[in-house]
Amino acid sequence: MLRPPTLTTEAPTTQKRLFIDCSTIDPKSSAEVANATHSSGQGKFVDAPMSGGNVGAAAGTLTFMVGSSEDIFPRVQAVLSMMGKRIVHLGPQTSGLKGKLANNYLLAVNNIATAEAMHMGVKMGLNAKTLADMINTATGKCWPSEVNNPVPGVVENSPASRDYKPGFGTPLMIKDLRLALQGAAEAGAMPPLGAHAQEIYNAVQADENCKDRDFSVVYR
Repeated sequence: MLRPPTLTTEAPTTQKRLFIDCSTIDPKSSAEVANATHSSGQGKFVDAPMSGGNVGAAAGTLTFMVGSSEDIFPRVQAVLSMMGKRIVHLGPQTSGLKGKLANNYLLAVNNIATAEAMHMGVKMGLNAKTLADMINTATGKCWPSEVNNPVPGVVENSPASRDYKPGFGTPLMIKDLRLALQGAAEAGAMPPLGAHAQEIYNAVQADENCKDRDFSVVYR
């Protein structure tokens, strides 16, 4: 005699859906999406832009900068830990984006300063690699000098040593710098170096010998 199949039901989940946005956009737009997500009952929305590029993504060593409430952060951390090495909680929603834009603003300016300093030293007769090694044990050390040095041949396999193949392309740096300056203006801050850096990167992108290459091509 055939018996009807036994029906089983699963207990309804008590956790709302979690949306993690890893893009780098303006904080105001992110806040609008978050508010729409929460108010419509669709779930929780957090911002978690990343740093580390293609190399970090492939190696699983990305840094994520998170903007979320305290109570939801452990869930966010558990997910992002599968892709990144460092998950930093900077505060409530939009805080991750604000931190990322401040970081990339500094990166944009540091990259230009490093290119100028390296060019200065080479023009004065110094060996580029010897100069970089000294800087990276002194007070001028920064990510563009140590990891992404803009002079070809100084760092093996860096974009500069591969004809400035990205890497982090100049158009992306222009976009992030624009967003950083926009956010600064909305907050009442006026960082003067950023406007000049923006002009330099725009000129780099307009040069056919530099267009669409890694942002360290500013050295060229």
